[in-house]
Amino acid sequence: MRIGIYGGTFNPPHLGHITAARAVFELLKLDKLLLIPDSLPPHKPLPPGSPTAEQRLELTRLAGEQTGLGDRVETLDLELRRGGTSYTADTLEAVRALYPDDELWLLMGTDMFLTLHLWHEPERILAIAGIAAFGRSEADTEELFAPQREHLYRAYPSARIFTLTVPGVVDISSTDLRDKLAQGDGSQYLAPAVYGLILRDKLYGTNENLRELSLDQLRPAALSYLNHSRIPHVLGTEQAAIRLALRYGADVHKARVAALLHDCTKKLGMERQSALCRQYGIPMDELERKALKLLHAKTGAAIARDVFGVDDEIYTAIFWHTTGHAEMTLLEKIMYLADYIEPTRSFPGVDALRAACDEDLDKGLLLGLTMTVQEMREMGNPVHTATLEAVEYLKGN
Repeated sequence: MRIGIYGGTFNPPHLGHITAARAVFELLKLDKLLLIPDSLPPHKPLPPGSPTAEQRLELTRLAGEQTGLGDRVETLDLELRRGGTSYTADTLEAVRALYPDDELWLLMGTDMFLTLHLWHEPERILAIAGIAAFGRSEADTEELFAPQREHLYRAYPSARIFTLTVPGVVDISSTDLRDKLAQGDGSQYLAPAVYGLILRDKLYGTNENLRELSLDQLRPAALSYLNHSRIPHVLGTEQAAIRLALRYGADVHKARVAALLHDCTKKLGMERQSALCRQYGIPMDELERKALKLLHAKTGAAIARDVFGVDDEIYTAIFWHTTGHAEMTLLEKIMYLADYIEPTRSFPGVDALRAACDEDLDKGLLLGLTMTVQEMREMGNPVHTATLEAVEYLKGN
């Protein structure tokens, strides 16, 4: 494999990092990209008030997911676990131990490339990895790269060096971006989920009241909770909720909030889900103690209320969106069905279900609940009592 290694403080990781990394990945025909946040960078100290190492790691992971490279990009805590000054030579040795038979390329921007000969043990760096240096602006041209490239070739004859200018790259420094964020600006330079985590953790001088976020702020905050693969589903659920709310006269804003937050604990495992149930006093029946899929609705509702201050109507819409129950409210019905029929869903019968929802909401709800019961029984799984009660209630009305 050809593996790219991109390190830095990532404080914060922004679209300039993402677009440059993606361009180098494609031009060098890499098979894998490793993002490695620094612990203590040797060339410049982290500014006061910087996020914790764990927060920078999570921000970098979220940014990596926006490269569009799927499982070909991975964020490593290698330097953070090692601690101390983050010398690139040591990091490359550690990566080589993980991938002893693979071809390594070290990605870096113009400033880093022009000072590479001054780094700690540059000879060891150049012996382990090739150098892929990219310009982040149109000013970073071949005239700028050529003298340093020639100097490195003379000093280290076996060096492998590849330089390029990335056209259209987002050109902003992390320093300028931190200043913009502190002034309430700069979100356009960040992947939505990265910006969402910054808002949630009040990083870089942001201090938004999470209970009073606009929809444009709530959306990235909600996305920051998710695995990248779930983001299209949540955004699709928001769109389906809007359509159903307009069709049946529900509060569109509440439908959108419920949709955006309905899966906010979906990626958590059973241990963390159970801990949240204990924290928020959420009772679990026998089935829920074993069915992870059921718990995220209850814990997600709790997070939505505790962190984002949603009202009782939104809370219950999230709480019941996996099982339904008898005598559901309008918003509960919309949330249950929006989750079921959103545009990315593809399963036998989904088109019939969508048509039924457009014809009559209760007809669609009964069909959706019935399909759930049938699917669970075909799989040999128990059906939640609330779902069965909802079916019986709708059949009797």
